[in-house]
Amino acid sequence: MNPIKVTLLFITITLLGATLLDRVHAHNHSADDASSLKAPEDFKHLSSEEAYSKAVFKELGKVIQHPRCINCHVEDVLLQGDDQKPHMPPVERGVADIGVPGMMCSTCHGAHNVDVKEDWSMPGHAPWKAAPIKQKWLGKSLSEICAQLKDPERNGGKSLDAVVKHIAEDDLVGWGFHPGKGREKAPGTQEEAGALAKAWVKSGAHCPSQSM
Repeated sequence: MNPIKVTLLFITITLLGATLLDRVHAHNHSADDASSLKAPEDFKHLSSEEAYSKAVFKELGKVIQHPRCINCHVEDVLLQGDDQKPHMPPVERGVADIGVPGMMCSTCHGAHNVDVKEDWSMPGHAPWKAAPIKQKWLGKSLSEICAQLKDPERNGGKSLDAVVKHIAEDDLVGWGFHPGKGREKAPGTQEEAGALAKAWVKSGAHCPSQSM
């Protein structure tokens, strides 16, 4: 083969290989971003406390808007799975958000995750319950959820410090980071989410705009 053609072929193969590697790295980086959380310190470069507060809450939104949280922050139709399908079998939340007689949440959901198949488990926590209906997040923007978290009428009567404590320490929130086989965990860790929530409140609890 002509030496020039060989050289051109080599260059072409090298460039194609580099392009493919860049795409793989970009894909992996994107996946890492989706499954991890930045720390509050990562936003210290922002020009104002308000901008910092909004950016921190947007990062926390990776958890808040994840199926592990949203699936229980609904109205009447509870959801399940990463694809957020209606709960099967059909269930009702009941007056205490733990089901109704004959179909209580504890009928199927025990105190711990239970492996059922090689790639699937029955989720569990004591108690297993839905978030109160006033705390519905499904269908809302992150900005709207932010405003709701600051409103005691719609957040279970919590102060902002209590909201931080709930995110950082509540065991049922913690389950979302250890949901068992067959479902994706919430991004990061509960400790990291709690740190973001604390930084958000400490910086004024500003809410991101609808466009953020």
